[in-house]
Amino acid sequence: MCGTCAAEMEKKLHAVIDRHRDTRGALIPILHEAQELYGYLPLEVQRTIAEELETPLAEVYGVVSFYSQFTTTPRGKYRISVCMGTACYVKGAGEILDRLKARLSVDVGECTEDGRYSLDACRCIGACGLAPVVTINDEVFGKLQPDDVDEIIDSYDKKEGQV
Repeated sequence: MCGTCAAEMEKKLHAVIDRHRDTRGALIPILHEAQELYGYLPLEVQRTIAEELETPLAEVYGVVSFYSQFTTTPRGKYRISVCMGTACYVKGAGEILDRLKARLSVDVGECTEDGRYSLDACRCIGACGLAPVVTINDEVFGKLQPDDVDEIIDSYDKKEGQV
């Protein structure tokens, strides 16, 4: 990130903190907005929030690491999540996850070098009748076979003009 861009982001972060500073329980709303701003919560951002709220960094990090909606690593534009709940697992979610890892050349919790895709595994998303299930951002793909992975990723690459 360029120096000017970083300074602009920090200015926006301070505005978020100032807007919530005097609100009881401000930490979580600030963390949500900071993550929307940066795409994740790097240690430098957590440190700024802790200093501004006069809260120990350990407390901020504790909240970030406790709640699954927060991440300390960059996420891709397309956040892929493979349900590994019982129904999905039994119906082959592990094979789908392996196929995604191979296709994207990333492991669970990682982001592709171009920042386009990140890959995660999650617990039951409540779509057991569609098992196995993969979500990409808010789009749900169900009753998948490992061979479906290439077609799905190709469709997202096409959206980006990469095919």
